[in-house]
Amino acid sequence: MFKPKSSGKINPDSTDTLVGEGTTFEGKIKSEAGIRVEGTVIGDIVSSGDVIIGEKGCANSNISARDLVLAGELNGDANVRGKLTICSTGVMNGNLTAASLIIEAGGIFNGNSKMNPTQAEAISPKTLKVSS
Repeated sequence: MFKPKSSGKINPDSTDTLVGEGTTFEGKIKSEAGIRVEGTVIGDIVSSGDVIIGEKGCANSNISARDLVLAGELNGDANVRGKLTICSTGVMNGNLTAASLIIEAGGIFNGNSKMNPTQAEAISPKTLKVSS
């Protein structure tokens, strides 16, 4: 019925936690994997992976994540080590620190931004030397 626990590390590239449409979560979420919000979160979100706020999702939160994709609404600050993407349906009301920022046509950003490209250097893939 239950799978045995693996001793391996959690993959930050996987989405491990989903707050579904019609669900309201109050409290702090901490995860080593990705988080997807299609409902409402009231409280901080801390993820070693990516955070996705879907079109119907709303987060009244401060978010810390590797990458953040915002198609819904965020009311709070974001500290993104990589790329923050505000989609055409996305609304962000708050301040952000990120290595990279993309705002699609129609996306709304109300706040201050601080670009920190050194964060991206720490997580970008290494270049491999190929001998010919």
